[in-house]
Amino acid sequence: MTENQAREEICRVGRSLFERGYVHATAGNISVRLDDGFLITPTDACLGFLDPARLARLDAEGKQVGGDRASKTIALHRRIYAAACRFDADTACVIHTHSTHCVALTLNAAGHELLPALTPYFVMKVGHVPLIPYHRPGAPEAAEKVAQAIERFGAAGTPLRAVMLERLGPNVWHETPAAAMAVLEELEETARLQMLMGAARPAPLNASQIDELRTTFGARW
Repeated sequence: MTENQAREEICRVGRSLFERGYVHATAGNISVRLDDGFLITPTDACLGFLDPARLARLDAEGKQVGGDRASKTIALHRRIYAAACRFDADTACVIHTHSTHCVALTLNAAGHELLPALTPYFVMKVGHVPLIPYHRPGAPEAAEKVAQAIERFGAAGTPLRAVMLERLGPNVWHETPAAAMAVLEELEETARLQMLMGAARPAPLNASQIDELRTTFGARW
């Protein structure tokens, strides 16, 4: 993907997420890792109305060299790229949103992961989603916790595609903006299913069912 193609794709994905309610107002951001740096949505930009030419352009060291002022979350995104590329070398897009159902689950969270293995597609397309304790937006401590989680799960043979920041929202990543968006969609819809169950808590898939997904589809759970 060329830089111009990446710019267009960031805007396309941002508009799609906004129009379908996955992001609102100026919440959320999207970045793409280039061969010689990064693109990221500007600070306080609405993802539904992005201009390809105004996306923030940063060099490989994270120094801004063009576009509107970069989102402060570039520091977190760069930590995600550095950690995730150890296990998925082609990781090239990170998306952060404040998706409603994901955030709602963290307001009464119990445990170290956002969701159990509720559906086969959640297991196959998303995988484990560790819950990162609350830190203020942009806090370096949150970035460190995220990097540690990526390293821990990757070393255990279950590389991550997503983490959940308590009270803030998910960060998801993949090889392209479209692929990262698909992870986000599956994550938010699974959170929605959990919320629809109310006080009832359905049993997760059992060990043999998960093992079948690993064997048949290469699920990383």
